[in-house]
Amino acid sequence: MIDPEGFRPNVGIILSNEQRRLFWGRRIGQNAWQFPQGGIRADETPLQAMYRELEEEVGLCPHQVTVLGCTQGWLRYRLPRRFIRRRCGPTCIGQKQIWFMLRVDCGENAFCLDRSEKPEFDAWRWVRYWHPLREVVYFKRHVYAQALEELAPLLYPEHAQRPVRPTEPGETDGARHGESPKPGGRHRAPQMASQLRQRRR
Repeated sequence: MIDPEGFRPNVGIILSNEQRRLFWGRRIGQNAWQFPQGGIRADETPLQAMYRELEEEVGLCPHQVTVLGCTQGWLRYRLPRRFIRRRCGPTCIGQKQIWFMLRVDCGENAFCLDRSEKPEFDAWRWVRYWHPLREVVYFKRHVYAQALEELAPLLYPEHAQRPVRPTEPGETDGARHGESPKPGGRHRAPQMASQLRQRRR
């Protein structure tokens, strides 16, 4: 489903834990990290699409999260020209998204990255609030900044407590697997890890 301007309706999902760290997923088979996101079907509301994508990509159900809020309007990003397919149906030039902020109300063992037939992620970790701006692919960075700016008050009601957005690129601050023994390091889907090893042989 593509609108008259060439944008595909989409939802973005920001998952937070008790420490106000955010879920950060690695796209399967790639060194690319992002928040869960996915298209909105013609017969779905954005909320319905969000819950479907949440289960497909992260393995969580509605009763395992609390919706804290969402962006008030569409946030758009354009695809680079080399990613635009002009010979297959309506031309999609980018995504228009409604972003949701969710609180996770269950343990980490409930996360399942290979719930669907075509998993989106093969690993994940918890990161600090502004960390995604340092790692997300460049053409999504602006919309990530817009979503994080608008939704920050949901996690940080008092302005003085809100994390300061970095003005210059710095060192990554996400807890990576192997660097920290604490929960929140990188997590892999067990079956998926073995499948990836077989692919590389």
